[in-house]
Amino acid sequence: MSEPADAARRRAVPPVLVYPPDSLPPAPLAAYRDALAGAERTGTVTVPPRDAACVEVPSGAFLRILSVEGPQVGDLNLFRLGDLAERFFSGKTRALHGTHVGVGDRLWSCFPYLRPLATIVEDTLGWYGTDADGGRVHDVIGTRCDPYTGRLLSGTDYHHCCHSNLTRALAARTGLTLAEAEGHVHDVLNLFMCTGFDAEGRYFMKASPVRPGDYMTFLAEQPLLAVLSTCPGGDCGAGHSSDAAACHPLVMEVWEGAAPDGWAEPAPSAYDRSHGL
Repeated sequence: MSEPADAARRRAVPPVLVYPPDSLPPAPLAAYRDALAGAERTGTVTVPPRDAACVEVPSGAFLRILSVEGPQVGDLNLFRLGDLAERFFSGKTRALHGTHVGVGDRLWSCFPYLRPLATIVEDTLGWYGTDADGGRVHDVIGTRCDPYTGRLLSGTDYHHCCHSNLTRALAARTGLTLAEAEGHVHDVLNLFMCTGFDAEGRYFMKASPVRPGDYMTFLAEQPLLAVLSTCPGGDCGAGHSSDAAACHPLVMEVWEGAAPDGWAEPAPSAYDRSHGL
């Protein structure tokens, strides 16, 4: 179909930033960092390669996720501890903060709660920025590698993709069946993953810049159940959902101490849920 006569004018309409950066109150990072400086490590969980594990994080404490042996991407699910219905909402987090998250950004929970689950306080990959391909780290774009897409594209079954890893770990922690747990597994924070969109708008990934010693630290704005999968793609420089890539463990640490000065657990959304009736 040919372009209309006013195609250039239509394309030239200026964009409008939907959620300007100053539309949300900033996270009180100085208070959070002061609290972290006085915290002590109270728990450590190692997530094996091509597997997942859970850790509980008290409200007002910190979760740190570390690279310890080699370049490794992690897929993170977050729930309010004791209530699987309130979980991480990657789509709204993306709308509020952008396609990739960093220090000061918050991981928001789903409707009808819409409140911060966690706030990013430290990120040793914050230097990476945007590379020449448009790649950035820590995306909330991709869903998670899963056996259904794998089956669709390859015709074979693979059981250690992130969706399956998260399902097994959540079932083991909660006592739910695999079928029950799978319904709670949700779109992830692709931690340490380097991704972007090409000129045709297609999602790409490239080898993660993460190295042993790198980490991201979150303040738990609510009591959390964190579930982390070590992606079978390793650094995701070539592919995922196979046993071909070199994979490494990740470590989750819990740090506890005095709550940040002036901090309080955020309340759920005050919307009255009448929906116009």
